[in-house]
Amino acid sequence: MLGRDGLIGVYMMANRMHGAIYIGVTSDLIARADQHRRGVVEGFTRRYGLKRLVWYELHETLVDAIQREKSLKRYARDWKANLIEGMNPDWSDLFPALVSGGVEAAPDPDTYRDWTPGERATPTLCPLPKGWRTDES
Repeated sequence: MLGRDGLIGVYMMANRMHGAIYIGVTSDLIARADQHRRGVVEGFTRRYGLKRLVWYELHETLVDAIQREKSLKRYARDWKANLIEGMNPDWSDLFPALVSGGVEAAPDPDTYRDWTPGERATPTLCPLPKGWRTDES
């Protein structure tokens, strides 16, 4: 989950609920999402104004994250929307809570492995990386 530089993860950015979706992978989730939000990354996210971090999944290794990203990109748009809504029904921006440490846990990737479109996913939560705090801390 923690790479040399930050949180290893797969993520989805969107511009609004049921809007355009971008799937990416990174070794530093906070820095990369911030780049998308500020519009400094050339390409799709900047062109379509995708500034909301609407879904993410943390991984132990970058290899695992890349494999997950590739599999997610093969799924139909409706499946991706259902996956987002399983974690974030309102497509809210998760970035502020992630940065502040207010996110109590991240979804466990194994929760979604055998999930099919139309099912409502109930994420299994895994603990925050060492050193992160919650509001109770």
